[in-house]
Amino acid sequence: MAGIIANPASGKDIRRLVAHASVFGNDEKVAIVRRVIMGMVEAGVERVLYMPDPYKLIPQAIDGLGVDKHLVPVEGAFHANANDTVVAAREMAEAGAKVVVSLGGDGTNRSLVQGSSDIPLIPVSTGTNNVFPIMIEGTIVGLAAAAVATGAVDPDAVGKRCKKIEISVDGQARDVALIDAVLLDGVFIGSRAVWDMSLVREALLTRALPAAIGLSAIGGQITTINPDDDVALYVRLARDDEPVKHRFRAAIAPGLVHEIAVAQADRLDLGAIVAVQGPGMFALDGEREFPLKPGENATMTVRRSGPLVVDIEKTLEAARDAGFLRMKPD
Repeated sequence: MAGIIANPASGKDIRRLVAHASVFGNDEKVAIVRRVIMGMVEAGVERVLYMPDPYKLIPQAIDGLGVDKHLVPVEGAFHANANDTVVAAREMAEAGAKVVVSLGGDGTNRSLVQGSSDIPLIPVSTGTNNVFPIMIEGTIVGLAAAAVATGAVDPDAVGKRCKKIEISVDGQARDVALIDAVLLDGVFIGSRAVWDMSLVREALLTRALPAAIGLSAIGGQITTINPDDDVALYVRLARDDEPVKHRFRAAIAPGLVHEIAVAQADRLDLGAIVAVQGPGMFALDGEREFPLKPGENATMTVRRSGPLVVDIEKTLEAARDAGFLRMKPD
């Protein structure tokens, strides 16, 4: 049994107005979902759980394919917001799904992890500024998911648990992020996407990549930290007349390359604690999430406690060696 979570809201945020990002429409998502599902079903997956959504992406995708019997919506309270992904992931985990395919951006996968970190994950990019999910053909995704869902391939042999940032406020667990946790000036959410670097005070990054876009690109102009590296990067941007340690230009959104001045940058071992103090606004994986009030103290810690992310190439190599898609000779 496999699961599929397709976020109809990804690829449509304010960066289409303030930057030069393209819109990732629902028609294209439907086409990708169709290919993922056909890959799964043709490779032997008998049951695919999916998240219902107001645009009916999955029903549109399977219309006329004759695979309706394989698709089952998960039950739960769905309200056309980010919490739907949380609920769907939790329900899929409880139902015993062996793998879940997500279609969305960094924020979609963060919501999925809030629901469950226990299901092996294949993240497919359909948003903006994405670092966590990848762009890949849906049919191949479906075949890899089927290899895991049917037990032909052991996910522990072809995947690795990803890093996760755990945020606590005054000693109480509050939230998580997969790529970056940022403290911004101000306490108003406003437009959720982060694109104004003048508001960024400090950030904790699980990845620092010069070929990325967004906060990870800032870290990537200082050092390189890959998903498999057991380290993180703490960055504090320079303010006013504060001494600058690093000054460079970075791609902070599609088509936006800004000058960045960094006062402090430290590589940290997993488990190291970063303490911050309010007032401010926490942005997680590129979106404003909650305010840190005056006098409140928060900690951020990176651990390898996220979901096991399936390596598609390794999975399909293992599937081939196991004869997963091989037909018997006539």
